[in-house]
Amino acid sequence: MNYQPPPVDTTLVVATRTLAAEGVVSLSLRRPDGGTLPAWAPGAHIDVLLDSGDGDGILIRQYSLCGDPADREAWRIAVLREPRGRGGSAYVHDRLREGTTVRVRGPRNNFPLRPAARHLFIAGGIGITPILPMVEATEAAGADWRLLYGGRTRTSMAFLDRLARHGDRVLVRPQDEYGLLDLAAHLGVPEEGTLVHACGPEPLLRAVQEQCAGWPPGTLGVERFAPVRTAETGPAEAFELELARSGLTLTVPPDRSVLETVEAAGVAVVFSCREGTCGTCETDVLDGRPDHRDSLLTEDERAAGDTMLICVSRSCGPRLVLDL
Repeated sequence: MNYQPPPVDTTLVVATRTLAAEGVVSLSLRRPDGGTLPAWAPGAHIDVLLDSGDGDGILIRQYSLCGDPADREAWRIAVLREPRGRGGSAYVHDRLREGTTVRVRGPRNNFPLRPAARHLFIAGGIGITPILPMVEATEAAGADWRLLYGGRTRTSMAFLDRLARHGDRVLVRPQDEYGLLDLAAHLGVPEEGTLVHACGPEPLLRAVQEQCAGWPPGTLGVERFAPVRTAETGPAEAFELELARSGLTLTVPPDRSVLETVEAAGVAVVFSCREGTCGTCETDVLDGRPDHRDSLLTEDERAAGDTMLICVSRSCGPRLVLDL
């Protein structure tokens, strides 16, 4: 992955709050002084730091930017209320009102819009948020593209009004009207010069990956909102960890992550999700072979072993050297 500078905390104010769809609230965030915000590109997300105020600490959640990158005065996010979530979406829906201040970090981009002659976008539910700016940027660039957009019901699908002007380039397929998305019809035959970008719930992303198995390597880019649990990783064993810049040699026990071990040693590390999805804690590996347990790095990046997400990944051998 390309190096991205450490995120900086910024206090913003909720300028507008609207209902983007059933169960989806859209927030426009601005600086209190009306100043400009950092630039971002389609696919970027921000960390939103939610202080519960009840002693449970800070909830950190990642939300894709879904507004216009040319608008440097406001960042727009859209959040689906998750009844079985971990509290972040409920906080946004219940407590972030117009005029409320909120602390954010970023932006960061682990899901960039790569150049191609043609683009096929696939979005499921709230997964439309990073896809929407991609679609608009691709349209502005004059490239060929299509969007397959699914959701539970038409009323639950956000930003249909913004997509309507694109006509038949957009296929809106609510499940209660059409059933599951017909991925085979859209991905069954590899198309030369085409990239596929997908975001949505994990079952959809798994199905897209299966359909893209016969496409050229590197065709598919995905954005996940939750970590993937796999059985491919080995047992958690203790190993020696050398921090090259800090001059420390530590032992990572079986019941503690690299990030937790480094934190306990007093070394400052930037992190966010602690789940291997956001990329904030990505660290260069100077020696040793990482045991990748994240949900973000590509297969090529895993094979290279140049970096690792220290919040979840471990070591394949007895020793690992990191650029910390």
